[in-house]
Amino acid sequence: MLSAGDDYPIHQTAETIRHVATSDRNFYDRYYFNLHGSSDELFMVMGLGQYPNLGTTDAFAVVRRGDSHRVVRASQPLANRMDTSVGPFRIEVIEPLRRVRFVLDPTEHGISFDLSFEGSIEAFEEPRHYIRRHGRVLFDALRFAQTGFWSGSLRVGDEVIEVTPDRWWGTRDRSWGVRPVGEAEPAGIRGDEGQMTGMWNYAPMQFDDHSLIYCCNEHDDGSRVIEEAVRIWRDPERVAAGTSIEWLGRPEHDHTIAPGTRFVTHSVLSFPEAPGGRFQVDVTPLTHCYLMVGTGYGIDTDWRHGMYQGPELVVQGLDLDMLTDAARMFGINDNLARFEISGPGAPRQGQVGYGLHEYFFIDTFSRYGLYGWDPALADG
Repeated sequence: MLSAGDDYPIHQTAETIRHVATSDRNFYDRYYFNLHGSSDELFMVMGLGQYPNLGTTDAFAVVRRGDSHRVVRASQPLANRMDTSVGPFRIEVIEPLRRVRFVLDPTEHGISFDLSFEGSIEAFEEPRHYIRRHGRVLFDALRFAQTGFWSGSLRVGDEVIEVTPDRWWGTRDRSWGVRPVGEAEPAGIRGDEGQMTGMWNYAPMQFDDHSLIYCCNEHDDGSRVIEEAVRIWRDPERVAAGTSIEWLGRPEHDHTIAPGTRFVTHSVLSFPEAPGGRFQVDVTPLTHCYLMVGTGYGIDTDWRHGMYQGPELVVQGLDLDMLTDAARMFGINDNLARFEISGPGAPRQGQVGYGLHEYFFIDTFSRYGLYGWDPALADG
């Protein structure tokens, strides 16, 4: 199965590019982006993925505007892995690891855009995420992350928004490897165990002269599957000298959760081992989006990343109200947040930034008084 990629010297195995090194059905290769105006007015999350061993590719965009949760999504069989388009969606890599263009052509579903992302920092390779359970590898994924600026235009309903890099910021990541995708599999010995357990917490934060990237997947007993905390400076001299990245040691978290829910109302992320001294970041949520609703991230029975939707292109829309459809709002919570730095090791006291604060409490996490697993308590 030759494709355009086979004309480039990028092979890793004795296979064509169409075939990956593992036959695991759950191999994936995905783009993720988010966009915001450094305020609570609008939050958009977009993505595009390929699933070579499931023979599919799909894409989505979800916009939180007021109380509206609006989704456009598309899926089709995968042919050429160099073709990063799915129906009205397409991604163009303008400058690798620096500039990317993402387009959603107009459809009947009320979201369209032509947007370019430019990294504010160099792309950062995060730690490998590896989980083996009952003998099987559930997660074996690698990811790079990058904060940056957006420019272009966005239409939501009848409203056209000019997107300029002075305040329209965001985050992107590229991840690939093995994680559960596609149609649900028989649980077998895993029973009703979740794919992940405990707390998932991820926050790429952008400030005017640097970014912070924090990540933690912690079990109820305090052990951690993965953790990371880095400060990445924008200073070109630091970048040229190879000193732009500073590891901050073990990160700590302190979340305030609304009673009777699993919804975070405020957080403090702290870095006691940071070079130059301890500092903390106060996290104030501005608005939020339930990433798993309608986009393919795993809870909808009719639309999951990698799920076969038929032999032809399928394009769908979904328009929900965060209040009247509150019972559907469940899963990973992508918060657009305001971040404020303080403490003896802070580069500047009171420095304010914006970015993503993503979290999910799965089953018991006793530190915050969360016991058992009642999905009804996952929303606000």
